[in-house]
Amino acid sequence: MATVTIGNRQSGRAMSDHGRSRGERGIDERSVTIKTPGTMPEDDRGTGEERFEVQVIPQDDNWGDNTTAITGNTSETGFSMEDFRGKFGKESFEDSIGLGCARYVGTVLAGVLSVIAFLSPIAMVVLPKLGINGWETGPCLPACEGLLISFAFKLLILAMGTFALFFRQPKATMPRVFLFRAVVLFLVFVLTFAFWLFYGVRILQDKQRTLYEDSYKDIVQFAVSLVDALLFIHYIAVILLEIRQLQPQFVIKVVRSPDGESKIYNIGTLSIQRAAAWVLEQYYKDFPVFNPYLENAYKKPMKVSGLKFYDIDGQNQSQNMQGRSRAIFAAAARRRDASHNDRFHEEEEYNRRVRKRRARLIVAAEEAFTHIKRMQDEQGPAIPMDPQEAAQAVFPSMARALQKYLRVTRQQPRYTMESVLNHLALCISHDMTPKAFIERYLDQGAVIMNEKDYKDIQKWVLVSDQLLTRELEHHSVFQLRQNDVSLLCTVKRLPHFNLTEEVINPKTNKFVLRLNSETSV
Repeated sequence: MATVTIGNRQSGRAMSDHGRSRGERGIDERSVTIKTPGTMPEDDRGTGEERFEVQVIPQDDNWGDNTTAITGNTSETGFSMEDFRGKFGKESFEDSIGLGCARYVGTVLAGVLSVIAFLSPIAMVVLPKLGINGWETGPCLPACEGLLISFAFKLLILAMGTFALFFRQPKATMPRVFLFRAVVLFLVFVLTFAFWLFYGVRILQDKQRTLYEDSYKDIVQFAVSLVDALLFIHYIAVILLEIRQLQPQFVIKVVRSPDGESKIYNIGTLSIQRAAAWVLEQYYKDFPVFNPYLENAYKKPMKVSGLKFYDIDGQNQSQNMQGRSRAIFAAAARRRDASHNDRFHEEEEYNRRVRKRRARLIVAAEEAFTHIKRMQDEQGPAIPMDPQEAAQAVFPSMARALQKYLRVTRQQPRYTMESVLNHLALCISHDMTPKAFIERYLDQGAVIMNEKDYKDIQKWVLVSDQLLTRELEHHSVFQLRQNDVSLLCTVKRLPHFNLTEEVINPKTNKFVLRLNSETSV
């Protein structure tokens, strides 16, 4: 898709202001002033010279900030989808009403429409009994009362099902409209509008007719028909929103950059945006925390070349530069060929240090927990302490081992002294073992358990070259981005399995024993 990226619209004004500011700081600027003979001073009129003054703006390092970059489409009237999205899309919508409102606006609209549709049958049954404008109906006989009982129970079932299906906190704010949900709400609106239209034409206008016995029964039957239709729409909603996606149809591979952690999941038939939300749910519980400091735990800076060059003969400078470049590239290639061996030994040394620190941490935690006993288990006089005081008393004995382990695994920025003490007090109060205490620190842990980076609202950017409301297809690819972390999702369709039957013939399912003198049998 051709895009046009427009930089600073006031680049000319900014450049002129920048030039004035540089001139005020005393920077030398060339200038030429154009003066006509009519405006020349008297001292210069005799010479007949024309003096030109042109202000030359020196170029600074921040020239890119005031530059207009055009890619793809070079038309001056070009307008991209990014500009349209920025003005009228989701970002503008969220900025105008707030993320909290955008998060619940769909649920609120669905709730209002559901309440109107739910109250409509009740209003249709109650209105004839209010006696508005002399509206009179016949008595409600046992057949009519049976319809009312059925009407009440159907409404109760419809209310419970609607509350369970629609009135839930949304797990994700989608950039596009959820198509099936919109279809269900549209059907509810059309059905409610049609029943009210027929109710007004066929019943309200005929209320002045002659009173007959089954008039109110017909009204109740009309309301029951509306409830039945709403129940069928609810059944369709359950199929489209819940059941349809349960059967696995695709396999999706999620690869995280930059550490390359990957997982594979089975997924049903979903749209791209709903699949992205589902992937994030799995990501927060299955993927370990990305630790950027761990990437450089055992890497050493590579030198391009350790060679020094001296020009002794004084040959041509261009030839010296070419020879020097070839020598540098050759040395770098030799170093690159031998770098895999160095990396192997560095990783082995790092793993050995981690195992050593881990063993020391386990021993220190076990020794520290041996000093803690509950009061009912202790014989003799003892000083009672609450879990927080007990944690503060035993923590110094294993603080050094824990600190070294967190340092070697690059986890020390994630944990503070207060958080470690609170976790230790929690484990002590619930009689947890030492290994249960240090389990949190032995590995990076799941993303959702990272308390330092945990937020109630996680903002991700969904990147896809297809429309987000389209369903997943074979070889579909989309990406999720958040700061330095990106998730690349690749979709493959599950193949059709063709199973054939093969029956074992009992006559051929027999064996004989072959004796050999060289065997032990």
